[in-house]
Formats: sequence, C-alpha cells, structure tokens
Amino acid sequence: MSDTPTKKIFKAALLSRVFSFVRPYRFIFLGNLVLAIFLAFTTPIRPYIIQVTVNTAIGKSTILPTWLHWVLPSNAFSSALQLILALTIFQVAFIIVETFLRFLFTFGMAWLGQQVIRDLRNQVYEKIMLWEMRQFDKTPIGTLTTRTINDIESINDIFSDGLIPILADLLTIVVTLTTMFFINWKLTLICLVPFPIMLIATYFFKESVNKSFIQVRNAVASLNAFVQEHISGMQVVQAFAAEEREMQKFEKINQQHRAANIKAIFAYSVFFPVVEVVLALSIGLIVWWVADRSLDAGLLVAFVLFLNQIFRPLRMIADKFNVLQMGMVAAERVFKVLDNEDVTLNNGNYASPKIQGSIEFKNVQFAYDPPTWVLKDVSFKVDAGKTIALVGHTGSGKTSIISILNRLYPYQNGQILLDNQPLEAYSLNTLRTAIGVVLQDVFLFSGSIVDNITLRNPQISMDKVVEAAKMIGMHEFIMQLPGGYDYQVMERGATLSLGQRQLLSFIRALLYDPSILILDEATSSIDTESEQMIEKAIDTLIKGRTSVVIAHRLSTIRKADTIIVLDKGEIKEMGSHKELLEKGGFYANLIEMQIASESRSVKS
Repeated sequence: MSDTPTKKIFKAALLSRVFSFVRPYRFIFLGNLVLAIFLAFTTPIRPYIIQVTVNTAIGKSTILPTWLHWVLPSNAFSSALQLILALTIFQVAFIIVETFLRFLFTFGMAWLGQQVIRDLRNQVYEKIMLWEMRQFDKTPIGTLTTRTINDIESINDIFSDGLIPILADLLTIVVTLTTMFFINWKLTLICLVPFPIMLIATYFFKESVNKSFIQVRNAVASLNAFVQEHISGMQVVQAFAAEEREMQKFEKINQQHRAANIKAIFAYSVFFPVVEVVLALSIGLIVWWVADRSLDAGLLVAFVLFLNQIFRPLRMIADKFNVLQMGMVAAERVFKVLDNEDVTLNNGNYASPKIQGSIEFKNVQFAYDPPTWVLKDVSFKVDAGKTIALVGHTGSGKTSIISILNRLYPYQNGQILLDNQPLEAYSLNTLRTAIGVVLQDVFLFSGSIVDNITLRNPQISMDKVVEAAKMIGMHEFIMQLPGGYDYQVMERGATLSLGQRQLLSFIRALLYDPSILILDEATSSIDTESEQMIEKAIDTLIKGRTSVVIAHRLSTIRKADTIIVLDKGEIKEMGSHKELLEKGGFYANLIEMQIASESRSVKS
C-alpha cells in the first residue's frame, strides 16, 4: 500500500482489467467507438467544401465530387451565387450535425467514465470494509483516502481523455493526411517538412510531464496522509507545542507538490509555443508553394484548415498520453487494494435461533506480527450468562482477547468455541450482531445523536432508543441539547465529553440486545458521578448476558464471576475475587497497587 511509482506503467493486462468494468455499459462504449470513427472520417469534409466554395466564388472551374452531387446536384443551380449559397447552407447544416455528434461522443465518454468509477469506488470501499484490522494498523488512512477518491478519479481520465479519445485523434490525423495526399501529394509533403521538430518536441514534452505527474500524485498522497493524521491528532500537536515543527514538515511536503506542478507548467509553457511555431512554418511553406506556382486559392485555404485539423489533436495528444499513463498508475494502485486478500474470511453458515453466549478458548495463540506472540497458549471457559473480568498490566493481552473474539484479527493457533461451535462456523454478521462492544475510545460519527445510537438501522424504533436512553440515564441530558435526539454530533463526537460519549455507546450496545457484552475499560473515562449513574444500568445490561469486562476499577471487577489475570500474554491466575486475594499472588498485588494509587489521588 505504500508503493510509490517512479516509472511509466502501461500494461495491456492492466488496461484490459480497467475496461472489464465497461462490460455492463458495452453498448454505450461501442456507440462511442462508432461515433469516434465516424467523426474522424468526416473531419476532411468541411475544408474540402470550403475549397469548392472559394474556387466557385473566384470563378475557377470546379468539378463537384460524386458524393456531393447527391446532396447538391449541379444542374439545380442556374448561377455560381446560388451554388455558393447552397454550399454555405450545407456547411452550416454539416457543422450543426457534427457539433451534435461531438457532444454525444464527449458526453458519452464522460458518462461512461463516471459509471465505471462509481462501480469501481463501490468495490474498493466494500473491499476495505472486509479487510482485517491489521491492514488498517499498517496503512495510513490518508493513503486509503487517496486510493478511494483521487486515484479512482484519475481512472476516469482513461475514458474522458484517455484511450478512445487518443485513438480518435490519431485516426483523425491519419484520415486528414490521407485526404491531403489524395488532393495534392506534393503540397502535403512540403507542409510536413517542419514535422520532425514537432515530433521531437512532443516526445520531450510527454516525458517531462509524465515525470511531473508521477511526482504530483506522490505528493498528493503524502499531503492527504499528513493532513488527515495531523488534523486527527491536533490535540497532541497543540498540547506539546509542536505546531512549528509540524508546520515545517507540512511546508516541505507542500513544496514538493508545488515543485512538481511547476515542472509540468514549464513543460506546457514551452510545448504549446513550439507547436504554434511549427504550424506557422507549415502554413508559410504552403503559401510559398501555392503562390510560386499560381495554384488555386481554394486549395490554399483548404490546406491551411487541414493543417489546423492535424495540429489541434497533436497539441493535446501528448498530454492525453500522460493523462492515460497516470490513469494506469492510479489503476495499478487501486487494483492493489482490490487484490489484497488480507480479509476476514466469511465462510460460516451455522445458524442458531439464539446464541446463548458460552465462550471457550482452547490453547489460543495470537500475534499481530508473528512470531511475536501477544497471547501464548490461552485457555479458559465462560458459561452463558456469566461475567468474566480480564485484568493485567498494559500490554498483557486483554484487548487482544476481545479483538480475536470479535474476529477483528485472526488468531494463529488453537480454537475458540461459541456455544460449542467453532467461531469460524458463524457468519460475520451473525457473530458480530450477537456481540455488543463498548470500547475505551468511543468513536462517534458526524450526524445526529439518534444516528450514532442506532448506526442508521431502520429496524430500531425511536421508542426503543428513548427507552434505552432512560435505562442508561441519558434521556434528560439528550433532551437538553438543541434538537434533542436530532442534535448534530461533530466528527468523533468533539462537542461531547468523554463520559457522554461513553454513555452513548452504552445506549448503542443496549439497543442491539447482544448475547455477549464486551466492556473494554468502559468506565475509565467517566468521572465518579457518571460512573455511579451507569453502574445500575450496567448491572441491568449484563444480567442474563455473557459479559467480558476489561477494567482497572475494583468496583467493576468484584462483580465478575471469574477473574482472569494476564501477564505478557499468559494466564497467571484465574478465580473469584475472594479466591485470588487469598492466594496473595499477581491479582493481590494489582489490587494493592490500585488501592494505593486511589489513596494518593484522594489525598492530592
């Protein structure tokens, strides 16, 4: 996920995969392809009609081609003026039709691109939601944002300004040059004399802009990752007075982005004047040749128009190649996300009318990064409806146990049973619906209070939300907010205190009526008054449910039927509060340390 392309990537297989997303819209694609071919073959018509019109106006004998006789039969006009008028009307009608067809082609390719990136973006986001949590541990969120938004938007350029428009431009150039050779091959060769300059300039322009575009894309990804991370962690930045240092880092990344863009701007600033100079030279050679040989004025005008029709796509074709190239680079990055198979397998199909909630760990080993084991041969059993407390120092493996129980991470060895069935036998939806989680770091989304409580589940009625809020003791507080349950919570719940966020997460867990309840330091951020307010609600919440509690507070631990003491990923002791105190081991020492810490806090 941290790939940084530094060279061009143009692979037929990659392009084929991008166009595989066109399959549902293949008729629109084929229609656009036909339009591109048709428009390319009609490009020389207008200059040729203008040649005929000019020659008719100056009295030069002109033989109309056979195909034009079908539209404007020569015997239908009594004078040259009538023929000129008819030719002019024909040109106007032709321009209207051609403009409409070009609109259809441009709109059709843009529409096709938008359909493809919509489908692709949906697939990418769906794939990211299936990833195991360890992928998010090692992938910056800003990078994933770039993949899902910026890179997929670049893939749209493959359609709007990429392959088909390039082929259409190339075909237009070939058809126009062929027409010019057919009309006057000598004059065509004369006007192509400066073209080697154009080809050399195009090559250097393409190479220069390609390198700049890659640098721009890399800089954008770095900017997204840096800004997202530092805005999320702004509290830490300000708390440690690190604004100036972080600003210097940002300025460095932003400078790289600026420098890459300036290189591209410089290439454009050089290339387009060169194109104009080459075009001027070609026109000058045409005028010299025609004037020197007293050829007709219509031919002069037609060839000037032909040259403009060649140079117009040539101006942009190198740029379109770079756009196509960057779309391919973006596609490779996006497909790396889609091809990442580090997802939580969801092959379970075991159906149970009601999960009772008995849990058993059998010799479970787990590591975030094997072979650095976080849990070592852990075994225990929790009967349905019982409460188990996990205690231990930081890093002892408490949170890891609940993470693998919820299948957020895969465990490497051993077995976990839920109601005597392997954890993997359940579908993820069945398993996670049966487990309610109240985490230490409560995450709230931007939106209303009720949306954060229900997670936009339409099956949860407002009456149930109010009932649950009253059980937790939050109803009156919510009603005091502007808008009540429709009060808009800012990102990550910034407008609410830590304790209020915790209480909202309790309501959320209660509403989903889980068979298993996980409380991960659920009261660690709540003051004494708030803790007393929810203690009764917790007692109601865990009644009849299997509960796994991670807590340092003695009042919470005492209520557990079984206490497991962890140290460095191993179970050191297991038993009731009274039993473990009588042993005078790890648990007794932890309790003594906590009591001493609380005593010091009271004195201070």
